[in-house]
Amino acid sequence: MDIKNKTIRWGIIGCGNVTEIKSGPAYQKTEGFTIGAVMRRDEEKAADYAKRHGIAKYYTDADAIINDPEIDAVYIATPPDVHKFYGLKVAEAGKPCCIEKPLAPNYKDCVAITEAFAAKNIPLFVAYYRRTLPRFEQIKEWINSDKIGTIRHLHWHLSKPTSAQDLSGDYNWRTDSKIATGGYFDDLASHGLDLFVHYFGTITNVSGISLNQQGLYTAKDAATACWLHQSGITGSGSWNFGTLKREDKVTIYGSEGTITFSVFENDPILITTSEGTTAHEVAHPENIQLYHVQQMREHLLGRSQHPSTGATATHTNWVMDKIIGNEL
Repeated sequence: MDIKNKTIRWGIIGCGNVTEIKSGPAYQKTEGFTIGAVMRRDEEKAADYAKRHGIAKYYTDADAIINDPEIDAVYIATPPDVHKFYGLKVAEAGKPCCIEKPLAPNYKDCVAITEAFAAKNIPLFVAYYRRTLPRFEQIKEWINSDKIGTIRHLHWHLSKPTSAQDLSGDYNWRTDSKIATGGYFDDLASHGLDLFVHYFGTITNVSGISLNQQGLYTAKDAATACWLHQSGITGSGSWNFGTLKREDKVTIYGSEGTITFSVFENDPILITTSEGTTAHEVAHPENIQLYHVQQMREHLLGRSQHPSTGATATHTNWVMDKIIGNEL
């Protein structure tokens, strides 16, 4: 597909909450992109979304939007249990695709999706958008310029209180083991683990312990892990979703200092060296996937390589499966 002088018309499968502010408007704000149609099984909600966002067409059938000749590329923003089902259809249709994270509920499905696009030489992007956010790219620049010397180790702790929904027993796909074996770990820890691979390269060895401590739902709610990057940097993490308060703290330890930051909160980044501690604030854009989407356009134009692809996301799932204990 020659896109250099063409506006790419995207179709969105699953126009739910994630697409309202975080991602959908980013496609409309990116030069050379537009949203040509959206799909949701609930016709009333699909029509409402299209009307509110100024989108010409809406569907209730995924095959219709995938095979629409006026749709050039597809963004799959559904829960992960149907990513493979829809992803393989998009690959068969020969259209570039972006899939929400995690790429699939398990490593094997990620491999199947990625191989399907690779076999046709079609771009596959995955919405690990932290790889492109200025806040996290600033940290990467400090790491690469030896701001804290040679990196030795990193540790991440993430925890949050049990939610009212968890206590009520109301259905939540994020805690359904058939969709997310690791529960909130799959949805949240994937962001940080993917970011660490972006910073320090492939993880070659990883082990973990995971379990359900609260018995409130079928997925797991606690995990701890340690790992080794190919670069020789070690890592460790702990995730728990039944604690008194929310905590989100990453510390990168170097030979000459530390960098401390949050994966999800927009707190100041702290750099500590022998000269003391300094705080740096780097704001997020209004639509948090904006830079991710803009870099997809640059990739499709052949100007740069997008940092988050099917291959990188598949590796992240391999790490997650090793921690949670899913069969590889």
